[in-house]
Amino acid sequence: MKGKFKISLNAPVVLGFALICFIATLLGELSDGKITMKLFMTYRASMTNLLTYLRMFTHVFGHGGWTHFIGNMSYILLLGPLLEEKYGGKNLIEVIAITAVITAILNAIFFSNVALCGASGVVFAFILLSSFTSFREGEIPITFILVAVIYIGQQVYEGIMVDDNVSNLSHVLGGIIGAISGFVYNKEKRNA
Repeated sequence: MKGKFKISLNAPVVLGFALICFIATLLGELSDGKITMKLFMTYRASMTNLLTYLRMFTHVFGHGGWTHFIGNMSYILLLGPLLEEKYGGKNLIEVIAITAVITAILNAIFFSNVALCGASGVVFAFILLSSFTSFREGEIPITFILVAVIYIGQQVYEGIMVDDNVSNLSHVLGGIIGAISGFVYNKEKRNA
């Protein structure tokens, strides 16, 4: 019948990621942050503790509250479906996992007194990855250059000049991972 609409599951990886983040944030809120600290926040901890390794992946799911969650999910749900359509769900899972692990490891090495929690690194990976959607061989999209300068430049500036509770390192690393992924995925697509 014409005129009827149905809801479609257009981006299962992105929607699954958002749902896991929602559940992790809800559990954190209900437990007054205890579950977030235990399962969804990465920090320097004993390497003999198995949760240390789990948190290297799961810290991107937890958030420091609903405002933090909504801010990150706005970008994830805006950019994610387009990226999932272009690059596929498997590649997005790869970007999310690599971003999580690299930000966790480098944060533990360089900022041992700082805990990480939230999908901000993934957001920045998605932002830079999205600037590669019109990539052609032998060209660097001007949108990529502008996005890199604006977003990464802002994070470097804020990391040096602003004393807040934001991990600019995870934003910069996420952006770098997104840029590298965009270049690699587009190159693989051309060579296939």
